Amino acid sequence: MKARLIINPISGTASKAGLDRLVAEILSPAGWEFETVYTQCHGDATRLAAEAVAKGYDAVFAAGGDGTVNETADALCGSQTALGIIPCGSGNGLARHLGIPIDVREGLKVIHDESPHSIDYATVNGRKFFCTFGVGFDAAVSAAFAEKKRRGKLTYLQSTFQTYAHYEPELYTITANGRTITEKAFLVAVCNASQYGNNAYIAPNATIDDGLLDVTIIHAGNPLTTALVGFDMLIGNIERNVLIHSFRTSSLTIRRNGAGAAHLDGEPMELEDTLDINCHYRKLRVFSPASLPPFKPFLTPATAMLADVRLAVNKLFQR
Repeated sequence: MKARLIINPISGTASKAGLDRLVAEILSPAGWEFETVYTQCHGDATRLAAEAVAKGYDAVFAAGGDGTVNETADALCGSQTALGIIPCGSGNGLARHLGIPIDVREGLKVIHDESPHSIDYATVNGRKFFCTFGVGFDAAVSAAFAEKKRRGKLTYLQSTFQTYAHYEPELYTITANGRTITEKAFLVAVCNASQYGNNAYIAPNATIDDGLLDVTIIHAGNPLTTALVGFDMLIGNIERNVLIHSFRTSSLTIRRNGAGAAHLDGEPMELEDTLDINCHYRKLRVFSPASLPPFKPFLTPATAMLADVRLAVNKLFQR
């Protein structure tokens, strides 16, 4: 079996030195042959993955964060070349949703042990996303985080608090399932997967292979009630919050007053005032566990948090 390993050397906070050797150590005994390439700028992962598809490779392994995974997967949709995710980013939202361990060695065992499964992807005005798309506060945070020189959870939290201090909700008109609503919202998130990353569950019950997108609208509230939404997101209980309006749909249109900030899988960008969003049913093959336990508020986030703590402690003692 032939694969291309794409490494983003600047994703996350950990060094990628020796990563190619670790991949060989774990996957070569299973019959994988691979070549290693490194990204140098935005768009490289898409180009390198497209080359692998054209050469008929069986898989492309993406070592990086959600941005790297997005770029890599972009070229694999609709092909027989499968995606292997080696989570090395700050949030790792798609990997976490799919049940791929954030520990690199354990994550590689998923590629070793599991077969590819077909999942959905989505597009907004033709641009692909695989985890979440958003306008409003989350887009503003993504833009602020992108400007920081340092990466990691603490930097992301700093960006969140700094943005929250001065953010003003915006007016959106949303058309879906034959209905149109106009809302002044803190944010509108369109979710193919359940979380942004770092176990922040914006759509806890989202399913990634059902042909539907989970839309979460957070209404404008006062500083206290809006802050409580963040707490409910971390414990997986956001859908019971009084500021939340959520629904499922295979397609929707969002209109706003002028072009502005948005994010695709955490990557900030400027998009048009009218956003046409569609789900594409099971068009991407990904190595992931065949089944996962059902999501349970409190319990699932607590289990994930403990796994992150164990991983952090293990890394501390390995230094």
